Amino acid sequence: MELSVVVPTFNERRNVVMLVKSLESALDGVDWEIIFVDDDSDDQTSGCVKELAAEKANVRCIHRIGRRGLSSACIEGILSSSAPNVAVMDADLQHDEKLLPKMLKLLQDDPELHLVVGSRYIEGGSTGSLPEHRVRISKLASWLSRLILKQPLTDSMSGFFMIRRAIFEKYMRQLSSKGFKILLDIFSVAGTEINYREIPYDMRSRVAGESKLDSLIVWEYLLLILDRFFGQYVPVRFILFVIVGSSGVLIHFLFLSLFFSWVELSFFISQSLATWIAMTTNFFLNNMFTYRDRRLVGHQMVKGLFTFYIACGLGALVNVMMADYLFSYLVPWWVAGIVGAAIGSVWNFSVTSIYTWSKPKVQN
Repeated sequence: MELSVVVPTFNERRNVVMLVKSLESALDGVDWEIIFVDDDSDDQTSGCVKELAAEKANVRCIHRIGRRGLSSACIEGILSSSAPNVAVMDADLQHDEKLLPKMLKLLQDDPELHLVVGSRYIEGGSTGSLPEHRVRISKLASWLSRLILKQPLTDSMSGFFMIRRAIFEKYMRQLSSKGFKILLDIFSVAGTEINYREIPYDMRSRVAGESKLDSLIVWEYLLLILDRFFGQYVPVRFILFVIVGSSGVLIHFLFLSLFFSWVELSFFISQSLATWIAMTTNFFLNNMFTYRDRRLVGHQMVKGLFTFYIACGLGALVNVMMADYLFSYLVPWWVAGIVGAAIGSVWNFSVTSIYTWSKPKVQN
């Protein structure tokens, strides 16, 4: 096997057959295989791939349950390959499969070359009919990537590239698997040690299905950037948890003022209502942003909210007890308060990570 083509999918059933036919034409004369990594698509993409695999020996499917994410899908797909070279591309037919033989030849002819990237932003490439707002998002993301990249990669958002499997395996344990652009993760880890070449390609229009790019996907991209900056010191998820908690303090005082000063309820009732509203708001913000990859829905959300109330209630008790203990030993009140709040935050984060937003169990 000379080449493995890894294709992460989610609701791409209508594109599977067309993609395989296109690759058969483009890679005529090459010993290749295609590995679809499907995140349990609602439209039964995996079923379509398996039907095709029953007819074609070079078609394989990795059906993932309880796991989501483009980067992690690419990692699993590459690790399942035994070919010396691995290409990654999307299933939406926007990438030019006719460039794969050129990419492969570049790697085969130059032993010092590690990776070939399809770029839309060098001379000869284009974003095609991609909507203007998508182009702006892509360019902004590429600009942000310069904060962590040590090489002048023009299209860090590219999902179309070919890499030597040996090079990938060299850095694979350092990859975060967060977000939706594995290429950026590889470059941020390898730094200047990776030798690459960019070749232009014209991005085509999506044939079927819908784009997976939305504001929350962009948020995950930003998390990858933050993870590369701070992840070795403090977990990015904890930083977000503290930010959300800080916003909860503002919400608490806003509603405390509203109920006590304007509605003229008793302080006890005002404080209780403000606390409940702040905790509820924190739960939903954390569910939307901090634990985006484990977000709760339906009855799970109700159960999660209940465990969040309990955890944060106990966290508040830990906060007060620790602060009071330190204050009793003549520690300045503001130091005792900060230490108590910090310990309470760590408690809340640790407990809710285990009981509220626990990692999904893989089903057999």
